[in-house]
Amino acid sequence: MSPRTTDVEITVALRWAVVGAAALAIGVLLGVLLAVAVDPLGVDRWWNGAVGGLAPSLQPLSLVMNAVGGGWIATYAVPLGGALVLVLARRPWSGLFLLAATAVSAAAVQVLKGVFGRVRPEDMLVISDHGSFPSGHTANAATLVVVAVVLFPRLWVALVGVAWVLLMAFSRTQVHAHWLTDTVGGALVGAGVALLVAAAFVLPILRERAR
Repeated sequence: MSPRTTDVEITVALRWAVVGAAALAIGVLLGVLLAVAVDPLGVDRWWNGAVGGLAPSLQPLSLVMNAVGGGWIATYAVPLGGALVLVLARRPWSGLFLLAATAVSAAAVQVLKGVFGRVRPEDMLVISDHGSFPSGHTANAATLVVVAVVLFPRLWVALVGVAWVLLMAFSRTQVHAHWLTDTVGGALVGAGVALLVAAAFVLPILRERAR
């Protein structure tokens, strides 16, 4: 017989679900606002013109981030490798949570790209698929960071994670693959989806974490 759900577990699940739903809703609302506004926004045009000159020495790093944050590395290697490590650490439910969160996040991004169909900047330095909003690279980064913080709730994990998301967002705009608002939407969608999936896995996650 499985242990009863505690009040703490219920509270954590509700908190994750509410914050996740709010982040996802704000991300989708941003997409709607961009769809009805004069596109691109002034802030997007300004940032796209300025970002290349802010730190040109970081452009090689941005190209590396382009490769690491997408394609087979982000889609398969990182989730499957991370899940394997968690299984070996006797945290199989945490591994399943990682796989579910990254898969649902990627699916949500593709759906939103198809719905909004935003045009990317014309001066892209990399090859990307259609649909600029939301940024898939940034969404994936935010998803992985939320998963990491949920599984390993340490301040340093959160700080490193926030830095990773900001660097990914910067790199996506520096190679002109996305507008600035695409990266904001990607971070909101990725984090929101991860928290909603975490709420669904709250019991095994917390109990494995406690062990």
